[in-house]
Amino acid sequence: MIPLRDTQPSHNFPLVTIALIAVNVLAFFYQVSLDDFSLNHFLYEYGLVPRYFQWSDLVTNIFLHGGWWHLIGNMWFLWIYGDNIEDILGHFKFLLFYVLCGIAAGLLHLLFNLDSRIPTIGASGAIAGVMGAYLIKFPHSRIVTLVPIIIFFTTMEIPAWLILLYWFVLQFFSGIGTVGQSHLNQGGVAWFAHVGGFLAGIALINLMHPKPKYHLRRDIRW
Repeated sequence: MIPLRDTQPSHNFPLVTIALIAVNVLAFFYQVSLDDFSLNHFLYEYGLVPRYFQWSDLVTNIFLHGGWWHLIGNMWFLWIYGDNIEDILGHFKFLLFYVLCGIAAGLLHLLFNLDSRIPTIGASGAIAGVMGAYLIKFPHSRIVTLVPIIIFFTTMEIPAWLILLYWFVLQFFSGIGTVGQSHLNQGGVAWFAHVGGFLAGIALINLMHPKPKYHLRRDIRW
């Protein structure tokens, strides 16, 4: 299933969401401009490498990506869910929220992969936080989703709470399946970063109070 868009309108221009997408794209263009040796050094310097942990890596890693599809998928999810969370938090709070979710994601990944020498990169954890917040604030919205049926594709409007909980369960059990494998130093998806970011988003959206005018409107109900 591929989410295409949501049905929840936003009332303000998503300045920070667009800026975050732009920064991620520019960072990726810089990555692809590097030769293999320089890129490897760059990722070890600014990615999150649990065995050689540096606090700054918790922030820098969320602006780096491992390939075109990694970048496109993350930015697409940020575009779908980010504008509404920015809408209710305001620009500055949303930026702070995004970075804090990324940090929480990195910390949980670190906890389960203390011996790993593989650089972890990607905005997935921070965006998972945005998705967690969306689950809390807009559960009745619908996500227009591309769904395969045998050899054909169709679109369906799926309740946000259903598609987001389904996504979270997949991340959680995929992460459970990798427990104890950090010593193998094999690359792959940072499942627990997704879990950590999602849970952080749920917690933080209730601590970072939405703008007063948000309380005058509700999410769309069907």
